[in-house]
Amino acid sequence: MTATPVDKRAAFRALHQSGCFVLPNPWDIGSARLLQQMGFKALASTSSGFAWSMGKRDNHVALDDVLAHLTELCAATDLPVNADFEAGFADDPEGVAANVARAAATGVAGLSIEDSTGRTEAPLYDKSLAVARIVAARAALDAEGSGVLLVGRCEAFLFGNRDVGFVIDRLIAYAEAGAECLYAPGLRTREEILAVVEALAPKPVNVLMGAPGLSVAELADFGVRRISTGGALARVAWAGFLRAARAIAEDGSFDGLAAAVPHGEINGLFPDA
Repeated sequence: MTATPVDKRAAFRALHQSGCFVLPNPWDIGSARLLQQMGFKALASTSSGFAWSMGKRDNHVALDDVLAHLTELCAATDLPVNADFEAGFADDPEGVAANVARAAATGVAGLSIEDSTGRTEAPLYDKSLAVARIVAARAALDAEGSGVLLVGRCEAFLFGNRDVGFVIDRLIAYAEAGAECLYAPGLRTREEILAVVEALAPKPVNVLMGAPGLSVAELADFGVRRISTGGALARVAWAGFLRAARAIAEDGSFDGLAAAVPHGEINGLFPDA
């Protein structure tokens, strides 16, 4: 790899100035390198895809393992990498700040902080604490002087709260606290997306596409700045694996292997060294 972290961060910030770009989510070095070959301009890690590759559930991977994974991804590609940094691996703002500083040292060009607690009885942090956590993340990045872009995420839609006003209120607060890009996984309709984009303008908004639906061109027309796929590409890969493996285990059939990419084709996509 030839691009430095400084190069990657400058390129990443430039992507957020205008237009619309897709940053798909690899889960390992191989998938990251292949996505670079396909011409994408940036990548994002996926907490779920990485967790499954380790045989764990999403949000059940230790911080040190995530940091090692981010270091590997950043070293494997010349593209900027945005870290899915979950909820910062701490409840308190001080803990978030310390962990964000460690994440910045991996070489990432951006990182996101969620407002989800991981607790069923209270899935979102109170707004005041959620804002304080973004403030702490912002301060940590500013202290590092790294140029890492901060993304503020509101997870309300993922926990059944479809109140767009609630989400917009939180995202505006995160923007005022220092988040440079805003993200609400679970936006579905044209109306929801337009409402968020218009309320946050001129701040860039990320939309998650985890299933068939709106196209890149349509999202660009709505003013969306960036589009990610979360764990969807990993789920597609797992779908093929599970279909073929289940056919062998349950039916004694190897028919599922017919859909495999030829060895020579996939092997030829990777360098000799």
